[in-house]
Amino acid sequence: MKSLLFTAMLFLCSIVFAQETPKKNVEVDSTQTKEKVNTLEEVQIYGNKKQYLKVESDKTTVNVKDNPLLNSGSSLEAVKRLPGVITSPTGSITLNAKNVAIYIDGFPSSLSGTDLQNYLLTLPANAIEKVELIYNPGASFEANASGSVINIVTSTKRKKGINASFNINYNFNKYQKPSPQFLLNGKTKNLSWQTMIGYNYIDGENKTENDQVFTSFKPAENLLQKNFVLTTNRNFYFRTGTNYKLNEKSNLLFNYNLNTANDRATSTSSTIGTGINFTNNGLTKNKNNNHEISLQYKTKLDSIGRTLDITAFSNFFDKNPITTSNGLNNSLPTVFNGDLDFDLKNYYLKYDFAIPFDKINFSLNTGGKFNTIKVNNSGIYNLNSASNSNIDFDYTETNLAFYAEARKKFKKFNFTAGIRFEDFNVDRNAVENSNKTEVNFKNTNFFPNVSALYEINPNVNVSASYSKKIQQADYNTLDPNNFANFDQYNTSGGNPFLDPTFFDNFELKLTAFQFVQLGGNYTIANDVNRFIFNADPRELVSKQTFQQFDEINTLSFFASFPVPLDFFLKGKEEFKKRMNDMDKMNYIFFNLNYVDFTTKGYQFEFKEKPVINYSAQAQFILPWEIKNTISFFLTPKGTYEIYQITKPIQQFDISFNRDFLDKNLKIGLHCFDLFNSNEINALVSSTNLQTKFYQKQDTRTFRISLTYNFGNLKLEKENTNIDTQTVKQGGGMLK
Repeated sequence: MKSLLFTAMLFLCSIVFAQETPKKNVEVDSTQTKEKVNTLEEVQIYGNKKQYLKVESDKTTVNVKDNPLLNSGSSLEAVKRLPGVITSPTGSITLNAKNVAIYIDGFPSSLSGTDLQNYLLTLPANAIEKVELIYNPGASFEANASGSVINIVTSTKRKKGINASFNINYNFNKYQKPSPQFLLNGKTKNLSWQTMIGYNYIDGENKTENDQVFTSFKPAENLLQKNFVLTTNRNFYFRTGTNYKLNEKSNLLFNYNLNTANDRATSTSSTIGTGINFTNNGLTKNKNNNHEISLQYKTKLDSIGRTLDITAFSNFFDKNPITTSNGLNNSLPTVFNGDLDFDLKNYYLKYDFAIPFDKINFSLNTGGKFNTIKVNNSGIYNLNSASNSNIDFDYTETNLAFYAEARKKFKKFNFTAGIRFEDFNVDRNAVENSNKTEVNFKNTNFFPNVSALYEINPNVNVSASYSKKIQQADYNTLDPNNFANFDQYNTSGGNPFLDPTFFDNFELKLTAFQFVQLGGNYTIANDVNRFIFNADPRELVSKQTFQQFDEINTLSFFASFPVPLDFFLKGKEEFKKRMNDMDKMNYIFFNLNYVDFTTKGYQFEFKEKPVINYSAQAQFILPWEIKNTISFFLTPKGTYEIYQITKPIQQFDISFNRDFLDKNLKIGLHCFDLFNSNEINALVSSTNLQTKFYQKQDTRTFRISLTYNFGNLKLEKENTNIDTQTVKQGGGMLK
């Protein structure tokens, strides 16, 4: 560890040395042409600066489209490889140990749980321009952002004329997973446009094993449950967007995205216990559709920089999973049938108004939004009975919000203060066989955020911030139909009685040279919802649901820094040249996270222990212009939230990439989870039940990626783009 930190410090010193020569502005004068030419000869020009990663005080921006380790798979795969992102044993994502809200092109996703994960799995990573990791989002973001935001920004580049590219990712292990894609884009006069069409066909498997001890029995009863699922996911997507320049100050943007899927899963499960030898075979078919429509108007109001941004967004999502299963239990036939009809409608309207006062280094941003989400899920079940069981779930959410955020620069200090007002109303109704459960939740609250930043020098700053946030219980955690997967020994479903979680987030961070960050954060979360296994007294039935915990406090320390191998291998001068072109640079980027969770109001059967997460990404330039990228992450044993990790979670990825035909053709060879070591082993203790959980997916995958570009590859300046004054968060500097 000390040697890595020492190397990072050498790197910082080298950048200081590289930047110590001040920049000069050169003006062309026809009467002094000769003198100016002599001046220009003294300037060393190494090319345009190209960065894969940019660290700022308020966020980290990761370039995805030019990173071969990130851009060849799905969006979910790319997000999980980002610095500071840790995946919990249940699959949820955190950023520097804080809860995450997923945004796509600036909009919070209305999907949650497995629906959101499946959406990201079918959104190709090469559709992403960049990803913004926003650590402590301010008042312009939803209060429902909990602790942090991951904003996935899809590609919006436009080129003159009509251009196209064809891409295919052929993934394989013992299953086939082809994903072809075709992209068209162009620009004519004031209109630019882009269309992407693709298809995914993915076969895969998932093995789970639950070794469960029911402690309410004397002596305790034990059930060993195993499940093997073979999935086939077929997905078609169509994404199109236009950007029309109305005049010199105004733009109108329209986007439509379609995602349709037809999935299939066959499962074989068994339950073994005292006098129990149960086997169950199941088949699930699921069709779903997602439509997204957005319209955005952006304008500059005057010459002093005031801007207005108005956005309308809607998405409509439906699915129909149908499950049939047949079991044999001591030669007695059992039958389970489930038929769900799920429908979600989301309507979202917001405005943002920016007022800069450059003369006094002050800016004011304000805005508001109205959002409504309606969910209906009707389930019909049959389990060992001639009659059906019915569960109807209705969820209606409305949210009205306004915010104001002010920023002031005073010498080397930058101050930010914001307040967000949210009026939140949720109606939850669940009817199960004429038994009605109705929960009405209303919350009207103010959510403040404050931050301060001190510039030690132009390249190094230190910042401190505080924000109050909320995480509403989403439909995935509330819906009793959730999972729709049970038999004689298992039930599953959401919990309609869950309250929202409130967060107090504190952070202190040092940021240096757009590559390095060191810091820590502390989060106090009240009424936390977590997935858990539990059981009723004297019943051999494992219940998979969500449970409320009184309070979970999280202390996290993090460090991200590069080790520039070229500084040591190629010398200082060559290193200075390569800094302006990351495509030709050898480096290793390290990210470390120390996380200590403290759960109050709950007694665990195991001793809690902090977790240290290690991750690294490396790039090596090999002979014949082959680019080699390597990624590794490791989460050792320890306590993650309420789960005890009993065996390290780790993965090693490697890829080789090369460009041909003047960069028109790109070919990559990749292997993910090379040593097939990514599996989850965890212990969960709860009321009347202790569960040893094991999960192994077919994560070792080989991939051949090929992209061929047609048309103009030289990106022309986008004259239909108007940059509105966007609020920077968490202590970012005024510019």
